[in-house]
Amino acid sequence: MSALQVVNIFGGLKMNMNNNDILIRLRYALDIKNTDMVEIFKLGDIEVTKEELLKILKKSKDSYQNEVGNDGDIDEDEENILCTNFMLESFLNGLIIFKRGKQDSKPGQPERPAMSIKDNGSVNNVLLKKLKIALSLTSEDMLEILEEAGVLITKGELSALLRKEGHKNYKVCGDRYARNFLKGLAIQYRD
Repeated sequence: MSALQVVNIFGGLKMNMNNNDILIRLRYALDIKNTDMVEIFKLGDIEVTKEELLKILKKSKDSYQNEVGNDGDIDEDEENILCTNFMLESFLNGLIIFKRGKQDSKPGQPERPAMSIKDNGSVNNVLLKKLKIALSLTSEDMLEILEEAGVLITKGELSALLRKEGHKNYKVCGDRYARNFLKGLAIQYRD
């Protein structure tokens, strides 16, 4: 066992989450079935077949190359589909419609919302905002979900993560918060 593997066992080193990891964790946390995942993508204006979905949800070799005991779970022959920022945001938009229903656009308002994910640095912020909307969460609910996962932040810190990019109080949401928010959702929704 390498030193890197030992560090992973004790939680000292975490891999950065990619969009595929986010979808996998979100699917697990909310217990979304494959057929519903396909429907959610469709609501977000992306056509995904069940076979393509399985390739998106397949754990990539890169995700687990340093984890102990998972080498046998990875099928190197099968192709994975990389979930782009556009695909992830379209899925999150579809999730909002799936959970809350389609909202009629007001006159002068575009039918599709503008994409919020500008670069990889804003993915986690957009994830938190769109999940807050889709699940009708209050800030207190979000703080409670983070607390379930062992993360304590103030209401002000959460507010900074939910701000629009460019706002003077905007803070980039790191993988730690996003990962633990999804973990807290799983604890709350799967109990």
